[in-house]
Amino acid sequence: MPAGVAAPVAHAPSGQHVLADLNGISAEKLSNCAALETLLRGAADAAGAQVLFSHFHAFGEGQGVTGVVLLAESHITIHTWPECGFAAADIFMCGNSQPELALALIKKALQPGSAHVHTARRGPPVF
Repeated sequence: MPAGVAAPVAHAPSGQHVLADLNGISAEKLSNCAALETLLRGAADAAGAQVLFSHFHAFGEGQGVTGVVLLAESHITIHTWPECGFAAADIFMCGNSQPELALALIKKALQPGSAHVHTARRGPPVF
């Protein structure tokens, strides 16, 4: 390898980071911890990502859930507020995975009345 040229990276550090504010969701869809974990693990599979671990916590009867699915490609998280009909989802994936497919599955299952989605490219500068 010539001096000053970096060796190829096996897993590129760049990816897409999708932040979704999902509004107008029925409360029962936002307080079922097991169902949300199944949903997010399925969303990772749909996106072509490899699930490493997941952990979800319910805050009590009729209360919200917070959860994370750790991926080889990064993560998917969700935080819910059933009393407000609101969920905040965070999907960051590197490599060949497709976070937009994960979000599509989440939206299909939760059926929000509206969604505000912000997508950002993540990674080192491109020259």
